[in-house]
Amino acid sequence: MATDLRASVSLILAGLAAEETVVSRVYHLDRGYEKVVRKLRGVGAQIERIKEPAQDD
Repeated sequence: MATDLRASVSLILAGLAAEETVVSRVYHLDRGYEKVVRKLRGVGAQIERIKEPAQDD
């Protein structure tokens, strides 16, 4: 679970070395990195952004 901008990108970069990784709460990325998924795909990353199911409060 990403808790801030630096944690979000760090977890994603670490996940690129793993076979499969799911990182939740990456909404911080939108604030600090423009089109990060597209950029990572551009250098060969197999990455996708999926919507998380809504949480009941």
